[in-house]
Amino acid sequence: MIPYQTYSTQENNSTGLLQINVVSAETNFPIPDAEISISYTGDPESSLEQVVTDSSGQTEEVSLAAPPVELSRSPSLIQPYSEYTLLIRAPGFEPVAISGTQILADTIALQPVRMTPIEDEVFPDVPIVIPDHTLYGSYPPKIAESEVKPVAETGEIVLSRVVVPQTIIVHDGVPTDPTAPNYYVPYGEYIKNVASSEIYATWPRETIIANVLAIMSFTLNRVYTEWYRNQGYDFTITSSTAFDHKWIRERNIYESISEVVDEIFNSYLSRPGIRQPILTQYCDGQRVQCPNWMTQWGSNTLGEQGYTAIQILRNFYGSDMYINTAEQVSGVPSSFPGYNLTIGATGEKVQQVQDQLSVIAGVYTAIPKITADGVFGEQTAEAVRQFQKIFKLPVTGVIDFATWYRISHIYVGITRIAEYS
Repeated sequence: MIPYQTYSTQENNSTGLLQINVVSAETNFPIPDAEISISYTGDPESSLEQVVTDSSGQTEEVSLAAPPVELSRSPSLIQPYSEYTLLIRAPGFEPVAISGTQILADTIALQPVRMTPIEDEVFPDVPIVIPDHTLYGSYPPKIAESEVKPVAETGEIVLSRVVVPQTIIVHDGVPTDPTAPNYYVPYGEYIKNVASSEIYATWPRETIIANVLAIMSFTLNRVYTEWYRNQGYDFTITSSTAFDHKWIRERNIYESISEVVDEIFNSYLSRPGIRQPILTQYCDGQRVQCPNWMTQWGSNTLGEQGYTAIQILRNFYGSDMYINTAEQVSGVPSSFPGYNLTIGATGEKVQQVQDQLSVIAGVYTAIPKITADGVFGEQTAEAVRQFQKIFKLPVTGVIDFATWYRISHIYVGITRIAEYS
């Protein structure tokens, strides 16, 4: 076998962008004035950039060298991304070191950082190491399962309807490893992490949508059937590619993938007459072949040929595959009203979102404070625009589906209301 190779970034002018987002692990509040040193992972002692977070806990977008974008658009033995090491320090918090942040050419990478307040004892730096992307590194292939799980012997459906959970409990290892830790991860963050670990953000948007739908449907099948709990385990899903999807603690995600997840996070894949989300398995299609499953590289080829997401999915899974939406989203104060809120809108839904934005503005001070009067005026639109700018949504000043639920999730995260409900 020909060994994998790295690409010398000095040989070309390709770059990607990196923004680092720093919050307190204790409160989810942003941490301003955090100092971050960026270096090549292969030369961590030589700092390339020094950046500082703003009032929203975010750095500016830093341009970093990356291999040519073509390397991530077709199978190659050459690593298509560059790797960087970050050292993050902030007064009152334990320092964090992250090794292996992955930068793809012509993309925006978003690196989340959670910092723990310093207690009596200052712990030494223990670096977080982000392993290889699944399309480049060596990981076990998926163990085939039936795409529809049998109903319990009592004849009862585990859940009466499909519900998007607030949190996924991820077992960071194979199911039978009792030493592997469990992590509580917000559902949307989990999907963004997995998609960023398993496909390249440089692929066509319709290809990204198709793969995100497959990842969400698989995940919601695990939730709906309570697959692991019914086997006596205390988690929802694992991080093992042999059993589930690759989830990597603290890995960077990508803006193009994040936007897709925000827009469709309550969707999944269905077949006629089957209640449960389909367990949509897939493989890379190069090192591993999987007849009747989607192949990731094959989905990229179809996307480049102009196929839509549903056309890509039906090409692999059959013509009776449909996109469905969950009836309920857990952990949010109120569901999306079903229509966009914009200047001129009035009523209870406007007041609810104004209340939430006002609370968020108390923490993210770049967002102007507004009066919750139930009238969507220019001040509300400006608050929405600032929120969208901070949280990497299209800056429109309009509260659409993606913005509504991102406001809801940030509000829940900083008020911790879900912990008491």
